[in-house]
Amino acid sequence: MHALRPLLRKSLFNLFAASLACAALLAPRAANAEALLLIEADSGKVLQADNATIPWYPASVTKIMTAYVTLKAVKDGRLTLDTLLTVSPTAASQSPSKMGFRPGTQLTVDNALKMMMVKSANDMAVVLAEGVGGSIDGFSAIMNDTAKKLGMMQTSYVNPNGLPADGQITSARDLGILARAFLRDLPEYEYFVHIPAIRFGKRVTGNFNKLIGRYPGADGFKTGFICASGYNLVASATRNGRRLIAVVLGASSGTARAVKAAQLLERGFAQDNLTWLRPSLGTVDNLVPIDASPPNLRDEMCGPHRKRPASDDDDALIAANGGATGSASATGGEAQVTFFTAGLQPPLMMKASELMASAPAAAEPVLVYTGPTRTGTALIAAVAADADQQAASKPRGKKSRVAKKPDAADKPKDGHKDGYKDAGKDTKTAAVKPDAKSESKSEAKSGAKGDAKTDAKTAAKPAGSKHAGTKHDAAAKPAEKPAAGGDQAAKPAKPKAATKPAAAAKPANNS
Repeated sequence: MHALRPLLRKSLFNLFAASLACAALLAPRAANAEALLLIEADSGKVLQADNATIPWYPASVTKIMTAYVTLKAVKDGRLTLDTLLTVSPTAASQSPSKMGFRPGTQLTVDNALKMMMVKSANDMAVVLAEGVGGSIDGFSAIMNDTAKKLGMMQTSYVNPNGLPADGQITSARDLGILARAFLRDLPEYEYFVHIPAIRFGKRVTGNFNKLIGRYPGADGFKTGFICASGYNLVASATRNGRRLIAVVLGASSGTARAVKAAQLLERGFAQDNLTWLRPSLGTVDNLVPIDASPPNLRDEMCGPHRKRPASDDDDALIAANGGATGSASATGGEAQVTFFTAGLQPPLMMKASELMASAPAAAEPVLVYTGPTRTGTALIAAVAADADQQAASKPRGKKSRVAKKPDAADKPKDGHKDGYKDAGKDTKTAAVKPDAKSESKSEAKSGAKGDAKTDAKTAAKPAGSKHAGTKHDAAAKPAEKPAAGGDQAAKPAKPKAATKPAAAAKPANNS
């Protein structure tokens, strides 16, 4: 027995060493899978931080900085919310999600901001960038200078919309700092970050942030998705005068990021009277940045193991003619809200997930339109004109719908491969072709899907929705079609009708 003890100790030691080795191999992947941060808006006090200082690809949460820089320019008197901006060819060529206006179309700063923050419109981000900074590069320089002044040490920008680029990097820490700065420096403009829905012509698009209208007290900010980053969300909520900011980076789906944000916020509010029991984590500004490369989640988000490319179809709840769609009834949603506000504490996962699946509170969508600022009958006429232009584009959309089936069949195989052909037209996004292919499909698909649902003749099918979101593009930019179908160019020649699905599928690629 005594002779066996050394062998037993050696075996246990080897087993322990093997376990440590496995843990070491798995740790980087686990650590990089997701980043979470919860802070108090007023004080910046950190309530929870997991991987909060690991660099990350921001995707469309970039647009928080775009809005911040634009509204600072408005506040400083360099332009006004009524200033007319013009859609340039560069803006019109951005990948979806976008409004799809023709080059030369004019609209106000106010309407461009609302379209950008609710629909996550990439073309509107460029319109604002060119209006404030003269060009994408000029505006990016202002963004970087602003980030430096705010103490965002891990952030760099090369475009205003978050379309993929090597130099487009941030962290949960920096996004927390930015969200605090927005609320502190621009309190008179914070309504831009919690608009529940917009109506353009006959189309109503809900905010991609699923907490708006569902989670009690939710009042900001912005979602984002590209294959490399996963599903990102910066969210805020206020209860009893206390405002919290939650950051979720790298979630596995649009619903998952909303659920995680709701869980973070709920825990934070529950700790209101117990903060003295928890060790202090300091303030968000004092979190120490980690010098590392951003994790690339492309394989997990858009890899071949997925039945179809990652999308954000569940991100936007679109109201049609005063109605709404969702996986739960309005009554169920109201019951969940009552459950929350009553202060009861059921299991967080069940509570948050059911709440995110419910229909949002009824809210009147904000009207957006092209042209100068209008009121009264002039506003009614402008909205009617935009609706007429949408109706005039319907035949083209219906035509391409006939050829939709072949495109849908191709999706599982290469839907995410041709996603960002148009992104190469941007000054900076061409640098990251591997990631630029399926970026922000989430916002694109959900935005297009929602637009289609408001069309009386278009069902809630994704196929129809994509065309609804691209009819302006098809009419305005015939030269873009070859770019969108670039990957199909090497295939045997097909009838002309077969090439239209490629152009129609463009909304699946967005930021």
